[in-house]
Amino acid sequence: MTIPWLVLLVSLSTFYLGVFIWAVIQHFLTVEIPSALKHPVKFRLLHCLMLYIITLGNILEKMKICSMIRFIQFFQDLIVIKKNHNLVVTNMHFGTIPVRLFQPKAVSSEGRRGIIFYHGGGAICGSLDCYHNLCSFLAQQTDSVVLSVGYRKLPDHHYPCVSKDCLNASIHFLKNLMTYGVDPSRVVACGESIGGGAVALVTQALVSFPSLPHIRAQVLITPSMQAINFRLPSHQQNQNVPFLTRDILTIAVCKYLDIDLSWKDALFNGTYMHPDTWEKYRKWLSSDNIPRRFKNKSLLPEFSRPFNEAAFLEIRHNSGSEVSPILVDDKIVAQLPEAFLVTCENDPLRDDALLYKKRLEDQGVPVTWYHVEDGFHGCILLFDKQPFSFPCSIKIANAVASYIKGI
Repeated sequence: MTIPWLVLLVSLSTFYLGVFIWAVIQHFLTVEIPSALKHPVKFRLLHCLMLYIITLGNILEKMKICSMIRFIQFFQDLIVIKKNHNLVVTNMHFGTIPVRLFQPKAVSSEGRRGIIFYHGGGAICGSLDCYHNLCSFLAQQTDSVVLSVGYRKLPDHHYPCVSKDCLNASIHFLKNLMTYGVDPSRVVACGESIGGGAVALVTQALVSFPSLPHIRAQVLITPSMQAINFRLPSHQQNQNVPFLTRDILTIAVCKYLDIDLSWKDALFNGTYMHPDTWEKYRKWLSSDNIPRRFKNKSLLPEFSRPFNEAAFLEIRHNSGSEVSPILVDDKIVAQLPEAFLVTCENDPLRDDALLYKKRLEDQGVPVTWYHVEDGFHGCILLFDKQPFSFPCSIKIANAVASYIKGI
């Protein structure tokens, strides 16, 4: 009986080793490591591990054992949650939406600042547990009450579940601020990646709720602001830069918007874009609005290929402000609160934030911009993950906390 078990053990070990070798080969064949990035060896190792998990997930999905997305979600929630003895952490539900409340234990003679936090992850990963340590950090560093929103995600839930859950949870919180000891005049909406896009969508939607306490400031960390122009300079320059490569971004966008992956080339090349639609939105989405220092001479033109009507009919639902908050009307933008925008040089979503920055400034909304030359997408999540943290991770976490403390 010992020999069959030994054979099985050797076979599994060989299989897992083979998958890891495949992930390493794929990394070195496809990935570009920016010269400005600190600790490139550590960066490569982390990306190889990510590719390893994704590859295992794809194998399990093809074997019909479990979906790749669920496999990734299982691994992400193995993250160690650090207990902060200075905070009271409470898990609860607002209706069906799971939320986590972080409240400083110290007694305060007045209402504290409130932070509503929407996590990142492209609706594929990210969770209350995954972003627990960041929310705990923000609560302690800024002496604020933090509400983290656990919105619904893939594979069971698609657009518009993220923005809908974030808005509903925010409205519930705003109606009950006094219950949580929050000063109604000092509420901040904060989010990262798709959560940064949710910040924009929620603050825009709340303009229609004048009876609620107003959001004092919005903090958008490397936000996803549009799903139309994937030929902006940052998309072209960083399409092979981890951790948000073109392949990962494709899966996230198509899965969340329920677009068949067979249309991915039309989506990213822009052939689905109707000429009239582009003429309507180019004043807000064109790379002409990106500062010259972020461009180089090798960039491909935007939407220069023949129009694909079949692709347009399949994908056209992404061409609205409900998906792309950067497209909202000027009259709504003019009513938005002041903003703190974080961008990373080596992030395909960098230009999304730069375009939104211009939209806000054009309508007189005060904007504080924090740009990180050695940053990459998702790096803030590693701010406390020693030995896997990066200087850019800590810089962004501290910059966000510093800005919020000034509110």
